[in-house]
Amino acid sequence: MEEKKLLLRKPSKKVIWIIVAVVLVVLVVVFTSLKNQASKKSETAYQTQTLSKGELVAVIGGTGTVRSNQSAYLTWQTSGRVEKINYEIGDSVSTGDVLASLELTSLPQSVISAQASLIQAKQDLQDLEQSTSALANAQLTLAKAQEAYNSALNDYWNRDQTQGTSKQITLTEAKLQILDNKIYDLQKLYDNMAELKDTDTKKAQTLQNLTQDKIDRDTLKRLLDYYKATMNPTDLAVMEGNLAVAKANLEQAQSDYDRIKATGVDPNTLAADQANIAALQATVNFGSLTAPFSGVVTESNSLVGDLVNAGTTSFRVDDLSRLLVDVEIPEVDINSVKLGQTATLTFDAVSNKEYSAKVIKMDSVGTPSNGVVNFTVTLQVLDADDQVKPGMTAAVNITVTQLKNVLTVPNRAVRTVNNKRVIYLLKNGIALPVPVELGSSSDTSSVILSGDVKAGDVVILNPSTDLLSVMQQQSAR
Repeated sequence: MEEKKLLLRKPSKKVIWIIVAVVLVVLVVVFTSLKNQASKKSETAYQTQTLSKGELVAVIGGTGTVRSNQSAYLTWQTSGRVEKINYEIGDSVSTGDVLASLELTSLPQSVISAQASLIQAKQDLQDLEQSTSALANAQLTLAKAQEAYNSALNDYWNRDQTQGTSKQITLTEAKLQILDNKIYDLQKLYDNMAELKDTDTKKAQTLQNLTQDKIDRDTLKRLLDYYKATMNPTDLAVMEGNLAVAKANLEQAQSDYDRIKATGVDPNTLAADQANIAALQATVNFGSLTAPFSGVVTESNSLVGDLVNAGTTSFRVDDLSRLLVDVEIPEVDINSVKLGQTATLTFDAVSNKEYSAKVIKMDSVGTPSNGVVNFTVTLQVLDADDQVKPGMTAAVNITVTQLKNVLTVPNRAVRTVNNKRVIYLLKNGIALPVPVELGSSSDTSSVILSGDVKAGDVVILNPSTDLLSVMQQQSAR
């Protein structure tokens, strides 16, 4: 049997290229698959976040207590029995309103006496202010002072000089006769007023005119004597002294008259009477409680018929026109707080509601407490309603920084390498360190001021310690 021989044919070049192509395709597929798996494994190992621009709000938190704009406890200053209660809790009161009063007969004797004295003191003051006798007396004193001065002046004129001419003497005598006739008529008119009181204004004016005319007559008589005779030097010296004294008296009388005419009464006397009335009124006020300012009655602890003593508190009044919150801010944060900054308030007693406030006052001096220095900051509640009441505890968040349209990075993504701030961006599955400069920050984010980073980049929130070690080693080289 003839053996058959198997003949092996040599592959063609075409077949070889086909086999090579298939192998290459398989290798590419395997490599790509392995790379994708590695990339997916790397991505799933990191927590990431896409950077974006937005708003950054930095706040300082604290706890404060709500209080009214003004508050006062009304306490009795004396003992007695409550006679009237005019206002109850929730009633609005104005400054000076009497909230309660005590029975007059139950008050101490000093208060009762003061009330009686006050009535008389007010009447005396009214009489003093309306009295015209002081002005009439001042007018009379002025007239007498004028008369004395004119007399002294006439004496001074009648000094040692050459005698007057006959014409001067004749003219003076004629004037003197006319004045005598006028004095006669005035004297008759004044005598007809004898039944009137000396304080009568018309009678006092008539007396002043009569006195002045008599003074003028004496002046003319002395002038006539001056024209008819002479005087020696010794008498002249005496007259000069008398004239100086009379002039000073006249000036004082004129000053007193002008003052009384303007005020109607001596100002010192008036001030003393007014002070006496104020003292008596203060004592009388012990028998009642009045509102020191406009507000709302928030506490009422007395009833009609109650016996009270000095120091017993019966009412509390609060000005609820605005509500304030005092919060203690640590010294490390106080310089970030400014007047006018806004804040949000929440209350345990008011669920699911947030209120607005603003900073209106800051203490300049801190108060140590348990080793920490705090500063009191006062905020005004801007939208308070009936649910917010004095005494409530408020959670306060003061907005100290508010920036819009800024690129921010989560604080948890920031690391410090060789005293530099670094974040890690994930690009094509590879973590790349990027140095950055940060600005304002909140509890969760910080503003990126500079660095090779932009919105849309993916930042690694939890870079591994291996990455940090590698960068530190590279920086050390």
